[in-house]
Amino acid sequence: MFVIWFLLFIIFGCVALRGYFKVLHESIRNAVVVTKIPKSNDIDIRSYKQAPGPLPWPVLGNLAMLGQYEVPFEGFTELSKKYGDVYSLTLGTTRCLIVSNLKLIREVLNENGKFFGGRPNFIRYNVLFGGDRNNSLALCDWSALQQKRRNLARRHCSPRDASSLFQKMSDVGCFEMEEFMQKLNHLIPSEKKSTDLHIKSYIQQTCANMFSQYMCSVRFDYEDTEFQKIVEYFDEIFWEINQGYAVDFLPWLSPFYKSHMNKIMNWSSTIRKFILNRIINDREQNIDLDEPEKDFTDALLKSLVSDQKNVSRDTIIFMLEDFIGGHSAVGNLVMLALAYIVRYPEVGRRIQEEIDGVLGSEKRNVNLMDIKQMPYTVATVYEVLRYSSSPIVPHVATEDAVIAGCGVTAGTIVFINNYKLNTSEEYWENPKVFDPHRFLESNNSNTNKQRTTSFSEDHHAPEGTTKYRLKKNIPHFLPFSIGKRTCIGQNLVRGFGFIMLANIMREYNVTSKDLTKIHTYPACVALPANTFSLTLSHRF
Repeated sequence: MFVIWFLLFIIFGCVALRGYFKVLHESIRNAVVVTKIPKSNDIDIRSYKQAPGPLPWPVLGNLAMLGQYEVPFEGFTELSKKYGDVYSLTLGTTRCLIVSNLKLIREVLNENGKFFGGRPNFIRYNVLFGGDRNNSLALCDWSALQQKRRNLARRHCSPRDASSLFQKMSDVGCFEMEEFMQKLNHLIPSEKKSTDLHIKSYIQQTCANMFSQYMCSVRFDYEDTEFQKIVEYFDEIFWEINQGYAVDFLPWLSPFYKSHMNKIMNWSSTIRKFILNRIINDREQNIDLDEPEKDFTDALLKSLVSDQKNVSRDTIIFMLEDFIGGHSAVGNLVMLALAYIVRYPEVGRRIQEEIDGVLGSEKRNVNLMDIKQMPYTVATVYEVLRYSSSPIVPHVATEDAVIAGCGVTAGTIVFINNYKLNTSEEYWENPKVFDPHRFLESNNSNTNKQRTTSFSEDHHAPEGTTKYRLKKNIPHFLPFSIGKRTCIGQNLVRGFGFIMLANIMREYNVTSKDLTKIHTYPACVALPANTFSLTLSHRF
């Protein structure tokens, strides 16, 4: 009750003071700033205009405006209709810049990437990573250590097509799908017409084993309760990172979030102990510096010996936590793909036709060597990413900078509005329609013209050929960001996601007994750990 009365006091106080602050806001905007602004480059921020934006309320800023929408990115997009493709908001007391078109996004991330290498200093981010978000690759500020960590990870976590690591990723993925299918076969007896199943936990365990086997040469039994628990915690953290909370911008609310912070601290510390006890300790004692590195863990442990100045034991633990945690993104992506297949059954049938055309009478798993012959399946993964409009982690200006002629002061949080980029009619034909074909073009076509087709059209290819291919360049599709902070694990996400989706569809028809329960979230590639069930039945 105290909290409610306290917040009401603040809101009514804000109403009383809003007139005063409006005058003050306009005076500041129009005045010549005489205060000396510290800067580390030669930009005089005082000589540039400020980005337009709504008047902030005292204390709350513009947070109340975003509260009207299911997710903030919907609000960002609506406000862009009034204020343009680059505008400012004040969230709490934090200055923010919203960037909503391709040209400006490239200006921020490519042309001026060196000025926007920071990440928000949210309390939650620090709690998740041992009290310091800079332990995380995704949530840290750019630094020499960050560059070192990316260099260490690049070879193993960005496997190139046709490389030995690409083949290893394919082999690991197919092996784990065999284990996954055995598990499902116990849960879905062939004599039953269909089985309703909460499949997400099994998908996440399989993805976790794919990542741990690929990166650490170790896998865990599905019945291992400790393994089940850390997979659940990883999934909870992935959902957590994809959410926004008032405390992110109003840190004085942190006492009211104490139990929540304790919960996420328990998740992350439990995961860290598991990685240390079940992966690192044994490997560290048996590392042979003269042997070629066999996986990412070897590379990390050898760097610990050879570069003690820049690489610590904590660095290794957090890097493994970060990259193994990437499995949660894959599992959620696959679950979203299955949700859209349930909603649009023709998509699933086309994937199955493509699989059958590639495998023929062969009784084997789909692997990464099949990927070029399965453009529609890959296009479905891309369409899931577009349709869910996965938001890009916010950036922070580390120095004063200029975007679209507007001054941006150091410390400003910059939101890349990928939601608008992925849902705008300026870039996509019929963007509200879920249609993987928008990522395809005819094998005989030399044009990249956008085209959305109806599901009634015939896309069957002659045996042994593919009638369509993936479009090579869609500049406005940026699911993994661009610039120096591009997602370094994107090849793993695409590769393992493709293997899992294709092999589930090879073996099963996927439906739902109640479509109203298939709930996904706009501008979010995550689903809650305890989400909807799916109905599976054997195809053969």
